[in-house]
Amino acid sequence: MNKSQLVALVATELRTSRLGAARLVDAVLGGVERGLREDKNVTIAGFGTFEVKDRKARTGRNPHTGEPIQIGAGRRVGFRMGKALRESV
Repeated sequence: MNKSQLVALVATELRTSRLGAARLVDAVLGGVERGLREDKNVTIAGFGTFEVKDRKARTGRNPHTGEPIQIGAGRRVGFRMGKALRESV
């Protein structure tokens, strides 16, 4: 499912316009982004937890030549499913 399909589903479920549903989806996703930026995690009961994780710098390999390369430190977002989601999937 992509974002436009999600917007269409929300519009149908809420019996609202696609524009209203798009604004709602954008607001929710913006809230998750803000929570990750400010608090480093967002927990939605029954759904799961999004969490910012720091990755250390490491040595990798160039897949074409096999030579070692340095991969810089960075951040990523991890997701852990909640119990209700895990049971439904």
